[in-house]
Amino acid sequence: MAVSLAACGGGGPGKDAGANAQTAIPVEVAAAKHQSVTANYSGTATLEAVGDAQVVAKTTGIVLKILVEEGQRVEKGQLLATLDDDTARNKLAQSDATLKKAQAAYDKAEKGLALKITPRADYDRDKFDLEMQKAVVAGAQLDLSYTRIVAPIAGVIAKRSIKIGNLVQTNQNLFQVVDLDPLEAVLNVPERDLDTLKTGQPVQMRVDALGGKSFAGSIARIAPVVDAASGTFRATCQFRDESGTLKPGMFGRIEVAYDQRHDALVVPRTALVEEDGESSVFIIEPAPPKPKSDKPEAKKGKPGEAVASEQAKPEVPLFVAKRRIVKTGYVEGDRVEVRDGLKDGERVITIGRNAVRDGTEVHVLDEANQPAVASNTQPGKAA
Repeated sequence: MAVSLAACGGGGPGKDAGANAQTAIPVEVAAAKHQSVTANYSGTATLEAVGDAQVVAKTTGIVLKILVEEGQRVEKGQLLATLDDDTARNKLAQSDATLKKAQAAYDKAEKGLALKITPRADYDRDKFDLEMQKAVVAGAQLDLSYTRIVAPIAGVIAKRSIKIGNLVQTNQNLFQVVDLDPLEAVLNVPERDLDTLKTGQPVQMRVDALGGKSFAGSIARIAPVVDAASGTFRATCQFRDESGTLKPGMFGRIEVAYDQRHDALVVPRTALVEEDGESSVFIIEPAPPKPKSDKPEAKKGKPGEAVASEQAKPEVPLFVAKRRIVKTGYVEGDRVEVRDGLKDGERVITIGRNAVRDGTEVHVLDEANQPAVASNTQPGKAA
């Protein structure tokens, strides 16, 4: 009978180890270690062009020529299009003729005044008529210049709203010119970070539309007031992209690095538990030794009999989860700084922490890759 029980493995140490492993909660852990950590403020914003001008018609006329297209780079004052100028030239010619007549009358009155044969009143009248006619000519020249549509700023043609042959009216939109260098993005930052962000601080922006590509920039200016309705202030970030990849209207994720600690104790962010206004982690400690069983050990069979199942199996190292209140610091990506409550090298539960409580028995998955710990087996007993 003893030989039969031994062959079935009943009551052996391997069974106890398997039972302990089944009742313990499987978890994954990571060791707290010293690393460099950077404090960042993160926000989202939409890129805007610093220079954005709507080119409008200042006179009525038919479009004769269009000299630029969308996407083309233009300089300030460059000719974009021309309108029919026949009417404007005719008015200028009439004004010039009237000006010559007024000039001749004035010259005659000036000579007569010198010879004291022209009354002073007549001289003054001819003089004022001449000045008025000069203004009329200047106005006619200005109207003629309005038939030449020029760029008010340097930039890129973002939109063309006319075609050749269109009759445009005064104040009608013709082109949109956008200056792509630099581009700006406005962050609405909570007022608690007012002392954190400063003008000139470097920033990094990742653009989802460009596969998460990152672009460097800086804080150009910070609004001197806080919006009472939202409790935020405006921080304007500026970006210069010589490649022209960035476009106005793109959505970006902006990070501002405002401080860095080179020797901070950090743990994975997944290990942090926020509960009742406190931050805590679960560390693991070796489980206390199990009490020795009073059951008699099964006898071994004779040589050659089936006793392989009785041989002791390697025990699964068991640990106990302990809740530890910690004081956190900076957060960077998936890492969080621990300022107090944890020591270098202590292992915290990262996966499975929601299933454990203070004192819960756990066993660590992939224990072969974890640092060696003391065995929880009793002295003198085979491990």
